[in-house]
Amino acid sequence: MTTTAYVNARLVCPETGERDGALIVTGDRIAAAGPVEIPADARTVDCGGKLLAPALFDLGVFAIDKAACIAGGIVRIGLMPDQSPILDDPGIVQRASDIGKPELWVHPIAAATRELKGLDLAEMAINAEAGARAVATGRHWIGDANVMRRVLGYARDLGLTVISHAEDIALTGGAVATEGETATRLGLPAAPAIAEALAIARDTMLAEHVGAAIHFRQVTTAAGFDLIRAAKARGVRVTCGITPAHLLLSDIAMSDFRTFTRLSPPLRSEADRVAALAALADGTIDILCSGHDPRGPEEKRLPFTDSAPGMSGAETLLALSLGLARDAGLSFQRLFAMLSVTPARLMGLYTGTLTPGAPADLVLVDPRAPWQIVGDAMVARAGNTPFDGLPVQGRVLRTIKGGVRLAA
Repeated sequence: MTTTAYVNARLVCPETGERDGALIVTGDRIAAAGPVEIPADARTVDCGGKLLAPALFDLGVFAIDKAACIAGGIVRIGLMPDQSPILDDPGIVQRASDIGKPELWVHPIAAATRELKGLDLAEMAINAEAGARAVATGRHWIGDANVMRRVLGYARDLGLTVISHAEDIALTGGAVATEGETATRLGLPAAPAIAEALAIARDTMLAEHVGAAIHFRQVTTAAGFDLIRAAKARGVRVTCGITPAHLLLSDIAMSDFRTFTRLSPPLRSEADRVAALAALADGTIDILCSGHDPRGPEEKRLPFTDSAPGMSGAETLLALSLGLARDAGLSFQRLFAMLSVTPARLMGLYTGTLTPGAPADLVLVDPRAPWQIVGDAMVARAGNTPFDGLPVQGRVLRTIKGGVRLAA
């Protein structure tokens, strides 16, 4: 096995904190970190004082996009079940987990119900045996409370987390925006923001009743965050995530019918955006994710109501998250916990740290390097980003999976 020493680094570990030092990798595992002695036979990489942290784990992406992930410092993804075919069969789950090799770890999230229709439970046990690390409701909420209760109970018995989409479908059918001044001015079909809180309220109560673990892939409203805080205080096994888009943009960004700002859930009011920033600062938000969903011009260059929701976010996740951390006064330790170890633990994986024995999945980052997001220049399958033209700070210098440097 080869040994590589990453020297002159600012080490950032979600478990042990920040410190200057070196990181020793032997084979595909971390051997030591900190003020350690460099083995005589080690290949040396000078990090130039830059951040060396666990590579990102992007939970809840909708496409396997290797180039975008590598460019964004991501080596593991939690793949949503909304694929073609849907991840509701063990053979399909197994194939999905193999597609990313060797450049990318793909951890399938199986469908909670057959064909994601919200009616009959999928075969969770055999899908878990085939490699599924969690189950999800997909892009939509399960409207039948009894079906959701059974999903949560079955997942609890299997030790799986249920990942839920938090929008009451009785209110959101046909909507493409959040009710408010912007949607009214543009004449867009809209749903009230309370659709999110209604979904969260029911699902957290069911999870509490059953004793199951539930994760809301995105929470985006003040009322939703209040419910998450209250549930956590009661001891409910609940976590939530959010994308940088919902922390940085409000529904005002849709004002010129920019279809790149059509997301799911839709952008919210400025008051909800401010509430999301507060939830980030106080720890209510557990995970930052990209919501990566590349859409080409055939799906985005359409009237707003006809366009597909989604954005290309893998390449920009880290840079935007670094900016949010600076503005909110978050430490690098907390930031990389949300980007690496927390999603890993949710999926039952023991990675995302710089501790000895952990997988050598690493990212070398210059947190001050300036660059500009340009949709047409992105390496993703499509450059549908709502941040086209935005200047950012923080560039990935090197992405390492299992001790091997990856090339985008």
